[in-house]
Amino acid sequence: MQYDCKIREFTINDRLERVLEQIIQEKPDIVAFSCYIWNMRFIEELARLIKLVDDNIEILYGGPEVSYNGEEFLQQHVGEYLIEGEGEQAFREFIQYKISLENSNETNAIQPIKGLYSKHLGVITYGGQQELMNIDDIVFPYNEKEDINEKIVYYEASRGCPFNCKYCLSSTFQGVRLINADRVKSELKYFIDRGVRLVKFVDRTFNCNPKFAMDIWSFLMDQETDTTFHFEISADILTQEEIDLLSKAPKGRFQFEIGVQTTDIQVLKNINRHKGFQTIKEKVLQIEAFGNINQHLDLIVGLPGEDFETFKRSFNDVYSVQPDKVQVGFLKLLRGSAMREEAEKWGMVYSPYPPYEILKTNHISYEEINTLKRVDEMIDKYYNSNKFDSILKYFIEKFPSPFDFYFKLGEFFYEKGYFSRNISSAEYYKVFLEFNKEVINGDNFAISEIVKYDYLSFNKKKWVPDFLTREIDKSIERLVIEKIKAGELSASKNIHIEKFFIDILAFVERGIVQKEGHYILFDDVSGNIIDLHK
Repeated sequence: MQYDCKIREFTINDRLERVLEQIIQEKPDIVAFSCYIWNMRFIEELARLIKLVDDNIEILYGGPEVSYNGEEFLQQHVGEYLIEGEGEQAFREFIQYKISLENSNETNAIQPIKGLYSKHLGVITYGGQQELMNIDDIVFPYNEKEDINEKIVYYEASRGCPFNCKYCLSSTFQGVRLINADRVKSELKYFIDRGVRLVKFVDRTFNCNPKFAMDIWSFLMDQETDTTFHFEISADILTQEEIDLLSKAPKGRFQFEIGVQTTDIQVLKNINRHKGFQTIKEKVLQIEAFGNINQHLDLIVGLPGEDFETFKRSFNDVYSVQPDKVQVGFLKLLRGSAMREEAEKWGMVYSPYPPYEILKTNHISYEEINTLKRVDEMIDKYYNSNKFDSILKYFIEKFPSPFDFYFKLGEFFYEKGYFSRNISSAEYYKVFLEFNKEVINGDNFAISEIVKYDYLSFNKKKWVPDFLTREIDKSIERLVIEKIKAGELSASKNIHIEKFFIDILAFVERGIVQKEGHYILFDDVSGNIIDLHK
């Protein structure tokens, strides 16, 4: 088609005035927005400003956030057009019509296009519901000139989901449509050849078709690439054949996001999920044993029937698997979802503003949800970063359960006011010395050494914060360097030697705290950590 279409990418962190300026500079006839829960408020403000600057610019909305109340939305907002549901075909027909309109000098009254709402002189017309499109008709959006080296790319290999979870919009469509596997491989090869850092599949359940999933996984496993591929999967439906295949995947090639959401059987029934946690756990542990695939397990706060205690059990269940990441989300009552329709039944009170996050239910209070947000911040900062593993090992055994530790740590942060101000990276370590003394009433001798170990493992080693003890012996360093030169010790030239006052590796490996001086060598090239005492 002969028309000039420019794609402009911004973020909700950009200044509104800057985005407005750049759009107006383009002198557009039409501005089309993709609307989601995370950008809707920004778009509403931006659209109003565009119209104030130049009322001749037409506005078109599309995306999931405007697909379930199109007429009402268009009536209440500035703009002329709205596409509900899938936008590719309707947008193409809309542009074709606008071109023909311009060429024929006809009036601006738009012809019916399925899926399109239009507003003319205050009157809204609707072209009728469109059928689901052939997913293979979607045009690959990238060209040879794209600079995507070292970037994150989102990719879609299928639409729909075989499950019917009430909180998810995918449950409003029946069936799953897969893009032709050969085409998917070709497009993924395009990303690989251009050095994309991470490809995140947006498919709701990538492994819903085992044959398709294995075909794509096998192809990616055969590639010579550093690109990582992220998939949302349902662990409970993984076949043994799939698991056997995944055992051979190159380390770091794949990462899986697995939506557990809750381990409570009744709550699972309340949201139309029917597989218990035990099946998921077994599959996750099988994959974990391979040591080649990162696994992120998700939980949701605010589900119908879930109270503080059942969420605590769910948290501890998931934590017991020791996934690479535990991700805690808070229920969003999305427009068009079955969960939103049942809100009154469960006493759900949620924000009227996007992203419509839960505030309270009949089973969990507003205060309890805020408490769980503090738990979430602690798990994300300390567990998910993998930079505090030894420290966490030291503390968790001192509490009845992992949840109790993160809960108490979150309350400590809150009481100290640490959530209300920016704290330095070093202070995130220092917190544990304060926590140990003030909450546990413990002696800081051992934990200071453990904190020092984790700090040195992920930070520059020439300097340590003044709250940590350092004893430097240059003669030891000279002796070690001589041994490396003589070939008696295998290490690079980029090393750091640190004295610890406990057998730190005994604690790291076996959880034993033993007061005993040990010199530890950190090899910055290989990443090896060597106990020179041995």
